[in-house]
Amino acid sequence: MAIEIINCIEVGKKEKKRTKVFNTRKMHAWVHYYPNPGDHDEMHCHNADQTFICFEGQCTMHFPDGGKAELNPGMAALINGGSFYKLENTGDGPMIMMGNRTGPQDDIKIIDYETRKDIMGNVNIRNPREQAPAE
Repeated sequence: MAIEIINCIEVGKKEKKRTKVFNTRKMHAWVHYYPNPGDHDEMHCHNADQTFICFEGQCTMHFPDGGKAELNPGMAALINGGSFYKLENTGDGPMIMMGNRTGPQDDIKIIDYETRKDIMGNVNIRNPREQAPAE
């Protein structure tokens, strides 16, 4: 289908996990769902430009220099590829966001902040000591 309409909040509440919703050779998109306050990923970056749009809850983005920015519903983060960040659910309930990135999902790298190595497919970004779940 050339055009599909989705409700990101409904997708998040139904799937209760990161859910791919779009993937073409030019871009891909997903719905992020962090169920609990305090849920977070690790400091990382990607090799492509991306955006996050907050739909429910509150996301705090942490940066390597100790800075941070809060995203509340209706707010967006515009991220140049190669910029390191960490996402954290700092609201009172679930955090639901939509992300999109240039290029197809299969070309994306997840670069760990500490090692500066691609960890795509090797680890769970929310807990790098665990193996990534199969999709």
